[in-house]
Amino acid sequence: MDEIQFNYFDIHHAVKVHDWIIENSGGLSGVRDIGVLESALYHIQNDWYYPGFVEKLSHLFFAINKFHTFSDGNKRSSIALSTYFLEINGFGHCVKLFVTEMENIAVWVADGAIDKDLLNLIIHDLVLCEELLEGTKLEITLAVSAHQR
Repeated sequence: MDEIQFNYFDIHHAVKVHDWIIENSGGLSGVRDIGVLESALYHIQNDWYYPGFVEKLSHLFFAINKFHTFSDGNKRSSIALSTYFLEINGFGHCVKLFVTEMENIAVWVADGAIDKDLLNLIIHDLVLCEELLEGTKLEITLAVSAHQR
């Protein structure tokens, strides 16, 4: 059985995308913690920790969003870099749906309403099912409601 080969991008590309986002939509420029970014990009290449595409994408999104890699624009960068990861791995058809659905999800992840396990389920649905399944929508609603109390 052939191993699935994934495509990755380097830290320079990640910083370049972030800089473009800040230049075009505003905010503070700069990397807050280069080590966090290096770690995220390195760890998604570890098939023991992140064996499948969904797990890799979820970790990439979560790490950039939650661990404040950049001085500003972490939510925007998590979406943009995740969509690039989708594109370079043959999931370009998912990008529009991903961007649309992940705008609110990015805020809820940053706020702590959505944890990494639920994020993984959301990304699974968007990438492999090409829609958010009803059960996942219910879990999102419950998680956000519980967080707001």
